[in-house]
Amino acid sequence: MKKFITIGLLAATVLGGAVRVQAEEASSPVEEVKTKEGISIGKGFEKIWHETGVYRFMNPKTVDEKAAEKLNAAIKAAEAEIMAGHFESGLKYIDMAKTLGASEAKLAELDATYKDELVHGSENHKGLLPEGAGQLVMILVGLGLIYLAIAKGFEPLLLLPIGFGAILTNIPVAGIAAAAMPGQPAGFLYYFYTVGVQSGVFPLLIFMGVGAMTDFGPLLANPKTALLGAAAQFGIFIALLGASAMSYWTGGVVDFSLQDAASIGIIGGADGPTAIFLSSRLSPNLLGAIAVAAYSYMALVPIIQPPIMKLLTTKEERSIVMKQLRHVTKTEKIVFPLVVLILCILLLPSATPLIGMLMLGNLMKESMVVDRLSETAQNSLINIVTIMLGLAVGSKLAADKFLNANTLGILGLGLAAFIIGTASGILLAKLMNKLSKDQINPLIGSAGVSAVPMAARVANKVGLEANPQNFLLMHAMGPNVAGVIGSAVAAGVLLALVG
Repeated sequence: MKKFITIGLLAATVLGGAVRVQAEEASSPVEEVKTKEGISIGKGFEKIWHETGVYRFMNPKTVDEKAAEKLNAAIKAAEAEIMAGHFESGLKYIDMAKTLGASEAKLAELDATYKDELVHGSENHKGLLPEGAGQLVMILVGLGLIYLAIAKGFEPLLLLPIGFGAILTNIPVAGIAAAAMPGQPAGFLYYFYTVGVQSGVFPLLIFMGVGAMTDFGPLLANPKTALLGAAAQFGIFIALLGASAMSYWTGGVVDFSLQDAASIGIIGGADGPTAIFLSSRLSPNLLGAIAVAAYSYMALVPIIQPPIMKLLTTKEERSIVMKQLRHVTKTEKIVFPLVVLILCILLLPSATPLIGMLMLGNLMKESMVVDRLSETAQNSLINIVTIMLGLAVGSKLAADKFLNANTLGILGLGLAAFIIGTASGILLAKLMNKLSKDQINPLIGSAGVSAVPMAARVANKVGLEANPQNFLLMHAMGPNVAGVIGSAVAAGVLLALVG
């Protein structure tokens, strides 16, 4: 009965999301630039094909296409900056849109939005609590994140600065994260955010550091585990449909556009930098909630995943001992990042920023000719960027932006995406075990999410509980690093579809 209920809920989510997407597509007027756009499956595949490197090498963008792309980007940037309260930057993008030939109607709409937000912004974005009480609650939330980081050891490198940033940004009057106003400079956290997060630089530098610390050997030794990393991304797309369904069925109480739904879905990959990179481009106003959800669920991997793993596997399956992995040569490790980069260029250029930096870091490590650069990427650089990234993310946890119905929806959908991603990896591993001549422990499927190396360690721990002689860490690292690539590819697909 539980299985039927689960299948029914999943089907309702998919159906509701599909209805929402089709409804947006049907109701969106044909305008110069669409800001809230639906897309059908057929058009989606067509759009992805037009965004591949293969297509663009043969069909470079025309002058008109490039001009339209610049105009679209300027209008979207203006809207995002105005809604975020960055009025000086918003005016700059409105002027840019005017220069690029935006219609009088669109300019009038942007101007009206700007004036309304400038005068009535604090009224338009009231949280669930009055301002002072909301700030106090968010300061307590920040203290809670710091507690989890110090007392529980949950992702302390990020939860601690995020929690501290949340406290700083909610201090009344201080304006530590506020944008510049006439006669008043911006707060320093505002610059951390605009320079590093809004530009996408911080997540990319972190990906380079992750690449320099990653060993793709287990994946190369057992390439079929890449399928487990791909399966774990299933939760991303289910959460996307779930976000659309939630907006459709709540009658707008919780309101997510297709771009918002895509940003929320990426939480299911359990990859903080990728979630920040995508949401900063598609839904900057939701960045704080999405980043906190992504990193919180990464930190809670040891709590969330084991019950799912035990529910979906038997003790006999958890006790399966996998054979030792083969030795991977240095040549293979050097060629792999180059091959992945070339494939990404040809098939999904929109994912190249993330994949490219990941592979650059890994190539520096495996080539062994730039040890100083590799060590810097692994240590000094990633540590400095992590501090500033955490504070910048914390700066988006202002009470008026965080304490609302949308945030609760994001937290719930992110958890659902993470659970579905974990379950998908395990179920595919069970299927592969039935079809493969070499035994596969289904527990390693749970490591297909991108929480490196936490998810692999959890799989190893649960395996040892079932069989003290069962060491799954290296086997689980295969799908774990594949999940990092998979989440970046999923982000590229979503950017190509709705970006």
